[in-house]
Amino acid sequence: MRILKITGLLLLGQTAFAQADVANPVDVSYSYAELRFVDVDDNGGDGFRFMGSWEADPNWLLVGGITALDFDNNVDTTLLEVGGGYVWHYDDQFDLIGTLRLVRSEVDTPGSDSDDTGFAVSAGVRGLLAPQFEVRGFVNHLNLDDSDTFLEIAGDYYFNQQFSAGLSLEFAGDNDLFTIGARYYFK
Repeated sequence: MRILKITGLLLLGQTAFAQADVANPVDVSYSYAELRFVDVDDNGGDGFRFMGSWEADPNWLLVGGITALDFDNNVDTTLLEVGGGYVWHYDDQFDLIGTLRLVRSEVDTPGSDSDDTGFAVSAGVRGLLAPQFEVRGFVNHLNLDDSDTFLEIAGDYYFNQQFSAGLSLEFAGDNDLFTIGARYYFK
């Protein structure tokens, strides 16, 4: 929890260097790199997620990421994801998005190691609720050794065209995740 507070203070400190330009609303971009701190509820786990997305053209995306989590009982989990997606520009403010990713997981415990390969599917909406405030909502399905479907709700505040920061909540059958992080946009 201390890491979560420190990360939050660091993100708030960035507001002094990056002020929003309300006269020029943000253009939603799908070419970005994102770093998030992840806190896993009820299991004493936390870690980091690094993700990225690249617009191959106005509708097609390439996506990927790595998540590394450490738990109190000396269990480490790493997820590596790579895939693609499609964006349907529903209207001027909101897009509908679908992605399909190949997922490789590695779980290290004091007694053994386990690797598994599967897939993840996501479908949701992303858009601007206000000129500098983005909201996202997704249904995600992860199919590895055990399948799990979860809901993701997120919001980001844009400090300028290149930088945003925000929170997300992910509700799953076994675990709930809270994340705080920032995105840097290339386009």
